[in-house]
Amino acid sequence: APDTRLPDTEPRGQWGNKLEFMMTVAGAIIGLGNVWRFPYLCYKNGGGAFFIPYVVFLFTCGIPLFLLETALGQFTSQGGITCWRSICPLFEGMGYASQLIVFYGAITYIIILAWSFFYLFSSFSPELPWASCGNYWNTGTSAGPRWAARGAADPERMLEMSNWTVPPNATLPVMEFWNGRVLNISGGIEEPGSVRWELALCLLLSWTICYFCVWKGVRSTGKASYFTATFPYVMLVVLLVRGVTLPGALDGIVFYLYPNPSRLADPQVWMDAGTQIFYSYAICLGYLTSLGSYNKYNNDCYKDSFYLCLLNSGTSFVAGFAIFSVLGFMAREQGVDISQVAQSGPGLAFIAYPRAVAKMPVPQLWAVCFFIMIILLGIDSQFVGVESLMTSVTDMFPTLIRRGYRRELLLLLLCSVCFLLGLLLVTQVRGGLYLLQLFDHYVCSGATLLFLSICQSICIGWVYGADRFYGNIENMIGYRPRALVKYCWLYLIPVICTVSDVRPSYSYPGWAYALGWFLAVSSLSLIPLTMLYKVARAQGTLCQVGTSCCGQRGCSEQDAAHIGTCWDTLGQNGTQWVMLGHAGTQWDTLGHSGTRWAPLRKQRAARGDCDG
Repeated sequence: APDTRLPDTEPRGQWGNKLEFMMTVAGAIIGLGNVWRFPYLCYKNGGGAFFIPYVVFLFTCGIPLFLLETALGQFTSQGGITCWRSICPLFEGMGYASQLIVFYGAITYIIILAWSFFYLFSSFSPELPWASCGNYWNTGTSAGPRWAARGAADPERMLEMSNWTVPPNATLPVMEFWNGRVLNISGGIEEPGSVRWELALCLLLSWTICYFCVWKGVRSTGKASYFTATFPYVMLVVLLVRGVTLPGALDGIVFYLYPNPSRLADPQVWMDAGTQIFYSYAICLGYLTSLGSYNKYNNDCYKDSFYLCLLNSGTSFVAGFAIFSVLGFMAREQGVDISQVAQSGPGLAFIAYPRAVAKMPVPQLWAVCFFIMIILLGIDSQFVGVESLMTSVTDMFPTLIRRGYRRELLLLLLCSVCFLLGLLLVTQVRGGLYLLQLFDHYVCSGATLLFLSICQSICIGWVYGADRFYGNIENMIGYRPRALVKYCWLYLIPVICTVSDVRPSYSYPGWAYALGWFLAVSSLSLIPLTMLYKVARAQGTLCQVGTSCCGQRGCSEQDAAHIGTCWDTLGQNGTQWVMLGHAGTQWDTLGHSGTRWAPLRKQRAARGDCDG
């Protein structure tokens, strides 16, 4: 079989070793939500009792969907778009939708890194700038009166957008630094303004780091993850040890874990548990599919998924001790109840924790440690998202992009466009944070991911066939996963995602809601539009159209059902050619082991990919 590749087309590549895959996936899923969202939800929803609905959703939604996406990528050796084209062309639109969401998320998520860099650089000053009132942005100086008057008149409006608790003094230095120095926050999304050059430079730095983590594909991504996925744990342990030695730490930990079983009767508690699973496991974004596609075909993705999910949830649990021990110290210092200082989201990372750090000995050291941890937790989630997007686009046009420096140039174009669009979110005086929350709720989480989860479960469970996909997994790992996973794909996930509800906490003007829903529909509408396109382009009888669009033949990169010949570099083992002509035979060159011939039909039947 002749190799018809262009001579300068680069191979797709694989992970250097299994550890690179595990580290990169861990870095992608273990992010800011583990530190600033899970502990708050735990205390808010009954303390230790919250673990009951959380574990239920973990085993009925989190692990099954995590396995589905990882195994799909490994089986097809394709990114987030072409993987669906390979097994079920009718649902290819899910790939387009997820990658458009990733594109939106790449623009917005990195803004948090820009804020974190701003705080990190500010931490190197002789005195933490949010620890005193003698700065120009504080009340009583040239830059502060407008915000102070607005906050004094209606402080709850200033804080409701991020569920921040109103402190006894609405003009504390740490809040004035956040609102007056970092954001110069406005009264609402309807008030735009000019770009803040300091945040713009921090945003540029974030994108530069992201570019060089991704520019050589999995070769650079895997190497970068050794540091970005492990060093946050070092910082977390340091902050945990420091936190539990502070006065009042035990009060905070008890407040974090004290069980209140009566809260389990509240449906919102179960909603929060399910939402946290989808929020923190990078489900339905194509991350796991793209990363899994670089695995070896016989990698045990079932055990990998189980261990990675437990690592993710375990990190969230431990992070709660590090956070609430410090909040307990902060509450004792101020003489208030912990509920008045317990916050989530940006309110925790940029107000509550910096405020507590300012009261510690050598505050600059602990501030630097904390914001380095925040940056590293965010940066690997960011560059894995960009890698997922690049993988999906490259797999659609492999011979066009995998040549010379075209991939690097495409990546540079992508990062540049996202940077320019991100400047809208670092506006000087008005509205950047409101836009960020609008994007986060309507585009990158909430109903969009729930809808994609339903579509994925229907596609794999009912259209492609859960038993059939189980056969594919068995062919890869040598055994069948537990039956519970299959029933979750078939029944539990569609039902749970249908009844879940996520609502924004900030009241936007009508046009902002319209913009949010437009952005959400811009991605989700690609699913039915692609279905209509596939059906319209298909030829033959109705039965033949259904068979073609629903992937009844079953295929993978090993089958390459939609192309005549495919190739895959196998590292030092040589190159594999798969011929799918009328003869239906396969030649596999395996370096030292020589050449073997196997009938394709027998191989496909053994895998359970097709009938007969």
